[in-house]
Amino acid sequence: MDLGPGLCYAPPMPHASPKRFCLVTLGCKVNQYESRALAEAWLGSGLIRTDDPAEAELVVLCSCAVTARAEAEGRRVARNLVRAARDTARVVVTGCAATVSPDAFAGLGAMAVPDKARLARDPFGPHTAAPRAPGDFPDLAVSGYDRARALVKVQDGCSHGCTYCIVPAARGASVSRPLADVLAEVRRLLAAGHREIGLTGINLGHYGRGLSPAVDFWDLLAGLDAALAPEHAGTARLRLGSLDPAMLTGRGRDILAGCRLVCPHLHISLQSADPAVLAAMGRRPGDAEAVSFFVDSISREWPAMGLGLDLLTGFPGESEAAFGATADFLSRLPATYAHVFPYSRRPGTKAATLPGHLPGPVKAGRARLLREAAEAKGAAFAARLCRESSLLVAVERTGPTSGTCAQYVDCRFEAGPDAPLGSLVAARPLGVDGPILRVAPLGPGDRP
Repeated sequence: MDLGPGLCYAPPMPHASPKRFCLVTLGCKVNQYESRALAEAWLGSGLIRTDDPAEAELVVLCSCAVTARAEAEGRRVARNLVRAARDTARVVVTGCAATVSPDAFAGLGAMAVPDKARLARDPFGPHTAAPRAPGDFPDLAVSGYDRARALVKVQDGCSHGCTYCIVPAARGASVSRPLADVLAEVRRLLAAGHREIGLTGINLGHYGRGLSPAVDFWDLLAGLDAALAPEHAGTARLRLGSLDPAMLTGRGRDILAGCRLVCPHLHISLQSADPAVLAAMGRRPGDAEAVSFFVDSISREWPAMGLGLDLLTGFPGESEAAFGATADFLSRLPATYAHVFPYSRRPGTKAATLPGHLPGPVKAGRARLLREAAEAKGAAFAARLCRESSLLVAVERTGPTSGTCAQYVDCRFEAGPDAPLGSLVAARPLGVDGPILRVAPLGPGDRP
């Protein structure tokens, strides 16, 4: 064949098929953020995502270790992924359980790689079970989600050391993300069409440690609101992640009262209202009092406020009177929901060696009573919201159209609004259906 001057010929080389990855996520919102960042990094490098581990050259589990049960679930999922994966696939476990129990996953045939930033850059490269370098904020970022509500991670690690918690061993000391980086990511997500963005971290109360000049979470929030509210107030919103009672200061209240983007919703990691139990947990004995004072104060600015609590019951040595103090506190606080957990012994924590561990049925019974009380308060709050003239609902699902209002209550539209997923829709409450608010979109002639 005459190819003409200046040309050469070689037979076409077979194109290598793009490699595929399968990513499974367990655990908290920080894990959800990090999994999204991993997926974006790998998609950007040419990998293709699949939900079938048998099709993938790379199979990754983002694990959780907050409880012994969560870690056991991670081992179960990892075992199933190893069985389903092809013989030549790389099966990796990252996340908290990979840090605290790497040998357990190695025994299942999976490689423990706690350093997610390194895994994002080089998923098939040589890796070790070493955690991220101390003081380094993980170099991960996202530009969008395949769901309505987006998350932005602003902090990692914890330097407190509650006696029941393994997370400091899994995540290391607290590190923070600079305001400029957080703001840039929030802007990317707004540009991608997300109208609700959650700020998440392992311990938001430690935000600012290691940054210069010295700042805290309230500085971050004030900076975001000042930069974004002039353009986005009324059309986008920020939702705060779990707050530690130590954050609930007068300055925090003043900043919340002045913010135009923040949802009127707080979620507080209280755990117990009994001073002796809080002290045994390694927390502050006066936390319940601080929560009560702060909630009373901010309620004057947010009269219709969603309020969630984390409660841990059945802690070693928790007496009937101590449990009663928490139950009584819950009954008096205007909480709208609670995440209630019966204490479970977590090997590797100080609490695991404390005396006075309670029988399982006692812990389960106390958790049930707290959940029932919280559910009753949630139903009363939903009925209270029916008296509002309007609610702003983030559309999250279709068939039927539903979503979440600013106060963090599930809402279902009686007639679907002509609005895309992720948009904020002004709606009129119609009534309640169990824990769900029935709403209708406001028409052109309706006034919010």
